[in-house]
Amino acid sequence: MNPLIVALDFESAERARELVDALGDSIPFYKVGLELYASAGMVFVRELIARGKDVFLDLKLYDIGETVKRAVAQLASSGVRFTTVHGSKAVMQAAVQGRGASNLRLLAVTVLTSFDQDDLADLGYPCPVSDLVALRVRKAVEAGVDGIVCSPLEVAAVRAISGPSAVLVTPGVRSAGAGKGDQKRVATPAEALANGANYLVIGRQITRAPDPAAEARSILAEIH
Repeated sequence: MNPLIVALDFESAERARELVDALGDSIPFYKVGLELYASAGMVFVRELIARGKDVFLDLKLYDIGETVKRAVAQLASSGVRFTTVHGSKAVMQAAVQGRGASNLRLLAVTVLTSFDQDDLADLGYPCPVSDLVALRVRKAVEAGVDGIVCSPLEVAAVRAISGPSAVLVTPGVRSAGAGKGDQKRVATPAEALANGANYLVIGRQITRAPDPAAEARSILAEIH
């Protein structure tokens, strides 16, 4: 299995399409986040699906339960494979109801990988990052979501709580020597997989490389 999910963090469908074309058959899975979704919406998501690509629609849904349930029901009928919801009990339960019997897999967001202890303190959380992650993972398991988005530094602990069947997706992954960007809690691809991740979300290391396809092949070789 190819564990790479390439983040299409672009301002337009044209730029995202160019990258997908450049990567060809080497990458079957793409993440569409808020920027591209705001620009190109479900039209581009459906285009990717029509091309035989899997789509991780990273919207981090957070709203009243009825709104989340109805939004997730729309996504469930679209063919999107993964989507994210915030790790609030009511939000996760509503998303599970909206997903129904579809093949859509729901991923709970624990603590953003751009956050560190100072960021949590600023939000009023007195606990360590690891404690908040553990709490949200337990709540996600109870709510019946399919997996977790978490830092690669916490993936082993998350796996221990969530069990073997959970889908663990880790952003904040960088090859040794690659720039961290705005991520603060990072690990290498091999480390993340060894600790229990199923999928690795990688953006700028591939998307901003002089030769994105060669960079993707290099990461896969590093992993294997």
